[in-house]
Amino acid sequence: MIDIIADYYDNVDKLPPLSTVEPGYLYKLLPQETPEEPESFEAVKNDLESKIIPGITHWQSGSFFGWFPSSGSFPAILGDMYSIMLNTVGFNWICSPAATELETIVMDWLGKLIGLDSRFLSFNEDMTEGTGGGVIQGSATEAQIVAMCAARERMVRRCQLHDPSNTDACLLQTKFVAYGSDQTHCAILKDSRAVGCRVHILESDEHYRLTRCVLEAAVAKDKSMGLIPFYVCATFGTTNTNAIDDIDGIAEVAAIEGMWLHVDAAYAGAALVCPEFRSYAVGMKHADSISTTPHKWMLVNLNFTALWVADSAMLKCTMSMDKEYIQRTENTTSFIREYCDWQLPMTRRFRALKLWFVLRMHGVSGVRKHIRTHVEYAKWLEQQLLADGRFEIVAPVIFGLVVFRIKPQTLAKGADTAVVNQANQRLVEYIKNDGRVFLIGGEIKKIFVVRAAVGSTFVTKQNVELLLNVIKELTSRIVSE
Repeated sequence: MIDIIADYYDNVDKLPPLSTVEPGYLYKLLPQETPEEPESFEAVKNDLESKIIPGITHWQSGSFFGWFPSSGSFPAILGDMYSIMLNTVGFNWICSPAATELETIVMDWLGKLIGLDSRFLSFNEDMTEGTGGGVIQGSATEAQIVAMCAARERMVRRCQLHDPSNTDACLLQTKFVAYGSDQTHCAILKDSRAVGCRVHILESDEHYRLTRCVLEAAVAKDKSMGLIPFYVCATFGTTNTNAIDDIDGIAEVAAIEGMWLHVDAAYAGAALVCPEFRSYAVGMKHADSISTTPHKWMLVNLNFTALWVADSAMLKCTMSMDKEYIQRTENTTSFIREYCDWQLPMTRRFRALKLWFVLRMHGVSGVRKHIRTHVEYAKWLEQQLLADGRFEIVAPVIFGLVVFRIKPQTLAKGADTAVVNQANQRLVEYIKNDGRVFLIGGEIKKIFVVRAAVGSTFVTKQNVELLLNVIKELTSRIVSE
């Protein structure tokens, strides 16, 4: 099996990065009923290679530049294999003490590595218990819904403390409102539905950031209507453009209004392992919770999101459930964590192993080299596109994302926004149909842009050069049409 995995990675660049199968293809190839008798591994393997692999989009290909990366590495695979072998159900400490304690340790390691304030760590320097701590979640969406639930609980308690007649928590919650921007990940909409609160999406500025003044105005308006602001999500590296919200200013508003501040650093948080990027994270230390997703850009296989909170007590009192079958250990030491109280599901895998393997086998130097190499490639691509003269860069290239478009002057004189948008949409479609590389596009403030996310674990300069050549070649075709 190890050889099969190694062979796949050795040859993944020879495969088209995007699957081209038609919807429903697999229903025609597989039986409609479960096999009655056992089948051999070879039979299953043959079907996987001939029927499943053709329907796979190869996120690990060096020519995959779509969405954000899904990075993985051999150390992470090894850690996952050990986790699968052990197959622990680590909902509390006694289920597997090593699973709980390793998670606490590596989450503190990772928090220190990206420069988090000490209030987010489980242990103080003298190894006494801190007020904060980290926990592994399945995704940034899960991390945010957990934070939002804790924020809701905190605001209910504050409202009831201020006015004891507010005994109906459900009625109170109908007035709660959360905030994000038009560039905040759409997960905030899903999470607010699950939590049962309103969410107001605010307009970002010309740099695609949520700013203090916009948030302040929205909060004042909502309060005048009898609503209760309780939560705001600031983003460190938005999905569309990698914009960084005015986290410092947003934190000041959140502190004044008693709102929970969550910082979503799902993709770009990985860059904070490199000290040169930490100046962009001003204000993050004032957050109530922070999440980043190492399975995007830090060599950790799916699925793995790190969530830190400054006050773990609020998280635990929100998520804790007590039944005799849970078999809790008397909490006489700070080394005991009941992580089922830090997340929505009760059951949890031993995911700390794969981060432990990555951090040990790559080391800090290896992770930093991984990030810096991708940023270097992205900046090279930016420079080449500008040097070509037919493209414009829509947002600053800070990390590994290049957002660009064919500029209006490249097309026929007097080309309006609709014509330019159509040309860029065709570019994305032509690249998709060409099949040598894969990227995506999207609309930002009524202009259609092209996104190239450099971040595959196996991407090389040659892959990025191929991407550039494909873009230039197909742009020439569009211009000549």
